[in-house]
Amino acid sequence: MLEALKEQVWRLHLELPRQGLVTWTGGNISARDSATGLVVIKPSGVLYDELRPEDHVVLTLDGEVVEGLLKPSSDTASHLYIYRQRPDVHGVVHTHSAYATAFAALGRPIPVYLTAIADEFGGPIPCAGFALIGGEEIGRQVVEHIGASPAVLLKNHGVFTVGPSAAAAVKAAVMVEDVARTVWLALQLGQPEEIPADAVAALHHRYTHVYGQK
Repeated sequence: MLEALKEQVWRLHLELPRQGLVTWTGGNISARDSATGLVVIKPSGVLYDELRPEDHVVLTLDGEVVEGLLKPSSDTASHLYIYRQRPDVHGVVHTHSAYATAFAALGRPIPVYLTAIADEFGGPIPCAGFALIGGEEIGRQVVEHIGASPAVLLKNHGVFTVGPSAAAAVKAAVMVEDVARTVWLALQLGQPEEIPADAVAALHHRYTHVYGQK
């Protein structure tokens, strides 16, 4: 069932340790199938080096396991909550990447100090409140605080990103860590200035409508 989507999600999972976004078994990716509405997600506590496409779990939006012999991610309820509240989202990623999570530990959003932040996120990367793992609470925090951004920090926890596909959500997770690292380095040198809102809007429009091959 959904073998092509499982293969895609498996390949994207391999990018998380390759990009330095996770350690050991932390983090997870899910993807929603547009045709069936079913969700493919990483199994809980499986090492990335040992993960196989067929290990991924297929669920309904209500959490019923349709296919899979392994227990799904401990963040499953939050992923499913996000999908139920955001019909536009077809990919969700969770990481504990170090620099972004340092901001999350302080409960601090990441302001638009860089053109890369304006490009990818269209504004500051917000920071949601604290929530316990295992239920829908984290998903509620994500939906309440993420706004129009593809990324949100979770206080004392880590990073959640969303996208129209799992690949887009992974890209956002990579970019969150990249800009968080640069901002942290800049803060060691002094206090950066935020980019004005009109310039942020112009940069984001260029990046989303002009940049790249259309």
